[in-house]
Amino acid sequence: MRTIDITREPVELYKILKFEGLVATGGEAKLLIADGQVRVNGETETRRRRKMLGGDIIEFRGERFTLHLA
Repeated sequence: MRTIDITREPVELYKILKFEGLVATGGEAKLLIADGQVRVNGETETRRRRKMLGGDIIEFRGERFTLHLA
């Protein structure tokens, strides 16, 4: 599991995917989230602007990421 450091919370889910380089654009992130391809804390998440906090776990494309408030 990879750790993603965030400097503030909350952070919108699509922004994390975009800024971590997991997708090319914010638009792509929004489409993939809306399509149900992202899980948060073990549940499929379709809200693009889901507010993410330290300790949340994202699952995307077979990888797991945990958020850490730096």
